[in-house]
Amino acid sequence: MTDPAFEELVAPYRDELEAHCYRMLGSRQDAEDAVQESLVRAWRAFGRLDDRGFVRAWLYKIATNRCLTAIEQRQRRGRRELPAGVAPETPAGEISWLEPYPDHSPEGRYLSRESVELAYVAALQHLPASQRAVLILREVLGFSAAEVAGQLGTSTAAVNSALQRARRSIGSAAPTQQSVLRRLGDVAVGQLVTRWADAWQSGDVDTIVAMLADDARYEMPPLPEWYRGHDQIRAFLAGGPLRSRWRFRPTTANGQLAFGTYLWDDAAACFIPGGLDVLTLREDRVAAVTAFLTADLTRFGLPARIGPAHPE
Repeated sequence: MTDPAFEELVAPYRDELEAHCYRMLGSRQDAEDAVQESLVRAWRAFGRLDDRGFVRAWLYKIATNRCLTAIEQRQRRGRRELPAGVAPETPAGEISWLEPYPDHSPEGRYLSRESVELAYVAALQHLPASQRAVLILREVLGFSAAEVAGQLGTSTAAVNSALQRARRSIGSAAPTQQSVLRRLGDVAVGQLVTRWADAWQSGDVDTIVAMLADDARYEMPPLPEWYRGHDQIRAFLAGGPLRSRWRFRPTTANGQLAFGTYLWDDAAACFIPGGLDVLTLREDRVAAVTAFLTADLTRFGLPARIGPAHPE
C-alpha cells in the first residue's frame, strides 16, 4: 500500500479502527492484524470507491466483516475471557485471554475511552458476533440502523432486533469508570494512586485491603485462578506477592487507572516487569484488580525496566 492518496484518506481512521477491532476481538494483536488485513482489502477496492465522503463507513464495513470472519474462524478456541468468567472445569490450555488496551488519546472523547473498559469488552465477548457488531456500530460509533444494515448486509429490522437483544444481555457491564473518575476528581484520584503504589512498594497489606471493596476481585491472566473478598485477597497477597520487592508506575489502560508493576530481580540487579495491573473502581474503593502478567509495559508508555542501569 504505497498510494499516497489512499494513505492520506485512511490515516485519520487507523486508531479508531484498531479500537473497534479490539472491542470485537478482545485482543490488541488480533485487532492490529484485522486492521492491517482490512486496509489491504480497502486499498485493493480503492479505485472502485465512488463517494469518498463515506470513507469512514466504508472502512468500518470492511473492518467489521473482517472481525466477523476472524470470530467465526476461532470459534473452536472459544471467546476471550477474564479468569472470573471461566468455568472451573475448563482446561487452562483451551482458554483465550482478554488483553489490555493502551489509551491512545487521553484527550479523546470520554465515549471512546469508556467503550474499551475491561468489563464492557469482556461482556461483549459473550454476545453472538452479529449482536456484538450491531451494538458497537450503533451505540459506540453512532451509525444509524440503516447504515449498520448496509454494512452487515441485513435489514434495518434485523439490526434493531439484534440491538435490543444485545442491550438486554450486556446488562450491568455498561461502562462506568470514566464517570467514577470524574466524580472523584483529580485530587482524590491522585491520592488514591499514590496510596496504592506506596502500599505495594512498602508491603503494607493492611492498607491494600482497606482500599478494596468488600466483594473485590483479584485476577491474573493467564493464570486461571482468582480471589474474591478481603480474606482471600489478603491471604494470597501476604503469602506470595508481598514477599517480594516492587515498584509501581501509574498509567492508564482501557480507559481505567492502571499500574506497570516491576519486581526486583537479583540477577539483573534491577526491577523487571511483573505485569500491568488494571484497577476497576467503585466510588473510592478498588472493586477489581486485573493483573495482566505478560503485558508489554512499553506499549503503555512505561520503561522496560527500572534500576541503576536503567534510570526511571
